[in-house]
Amino acid sequence: MYIDVSDVTESKKVTNMRTTYKIIIPIVAIVIIIGSVLAYQYFQTPPQTIILKGAGATFPQPFLNATITTYTTQVRTNVQINYQSVGSGQGIQSLTSKTVDFAASDAPLSDSQRQAAPNTLHIPETIGAVTLAYNLPGISSGLHLTGQVIANIFLGTITNWNDPAITALNPSTTLPDHAISTVHRSDGSGTTNIFTRYLSNVSSTWNSTVGFGTSVQWPGTNAIGASGNANVASTVIQTQYAIGYVELAYALKNSMTVASVQNPAGNYIAPALESTTAAVQSGASSLPAGDQSWYEVSLLNTPGQQAYPIVGFTYLLVYKELNVIPGMDQNKATQLVQYIWYVVHDGQQLAPALEYASLPTNVVQIDETTIRSITFNGQQLPVS
Repeated sequence: MYIDVSDVTESKKVTNMRTTYKIIIPIVAIVIIIGSVLAYQYFQTPPQTIILKGAGATFPQPFLNATITTYTTQVRTNVQINYQSVGSGQGIQSLTSKTVDFAASDAPLSDSQRQAAPNTLHIPETIGAVTLAYNLPGISSGLHLTGQVIANIFLGTITNWNDPAITALNPSTTLPDHAISTVHRSDGSGTTNIFTRYLSNVSSTWNSTVGFGTSVQWPGTNAIGASGNANVASTVIQTQYAIGYVELAYALKNSMTVASVQNPAGNYIAPALESTTAAVQSGASSLPAGDQSWYEVSLLNTPGQQAYPIVGFTYLLVYKELNVIPGMDQNKATQLVQYIWYVVHDGQQLAPALEYASLPTNVVQIDETTIRSITFNGQQLPVS
């Protein structure tokens, strides 16, 4: 039989070519895939970092710091939030001058402040207690004080720790024969607003001579001023025989001794998460809408048997129409709204560990309506 060698050779060439193609095609495909992935990674634009600026109250600073850290590391990693705890008064000023995107204040805006910053919304973010912290060597927490006695101490009419008015409330405690130094906030402060509102409620003399506000003229010859809750706390710690008012989280963080204050039910109540929550449960009803005045809202001296009497809301303040803020755009406005939504929802889980009371359901519902009303160029913004 005759075999054409050229046919065999040609057949081998075809087979080799097919084999080569079988090898080359997958390699080319792999190269194309790898190239596409590398090109995608190279040309993909990373998420733009959004920077939000806030300023204001020191009262909620531990809570706000916790929400900011959690939010920017676990929820929106492309968002950076810079909050300066400069006091409620400065926070309100910064919002009014539109140098921040939001403010925090423990003092609701007065009518004149609302006129200066029109269309500002009040968004309750958390609830805290103002403690009477003292430095009395050898005396632990639980010293009994009434509102009238506290007012007289800060008025300067009770000047000594063994004054009969104090010893009568604490018959089993040997109080020192030593002058009292009072420590107060020197900056514009929402904590001061809560405390002086309380003193105005319990003392007609205080109400008529000093009054209330974020700043007041402090009476007394041994009055010491300090800026911020942290500095008031450290001043009391460093000054023997001193007494000052600080937010509960700061008192606990610094292991300070604090007074049990008589409430309207006649009970002496220690400041704590439970007694703060009790005040909220008996006092947080019939609240205004977020775009209305909150100036008359109070959680002071609520009627609960176990309610601590010096408790207050702290608020986030934000403009209803965000395009009034220089440098604001729709993306930034959206990120601001979504952060505030987080604070009044998932962020509330962080409050109890820091001794702030979580917002009641009715307050959260008011906040939801308020946040949904925020716009940019008239357009509603997504909350999540």
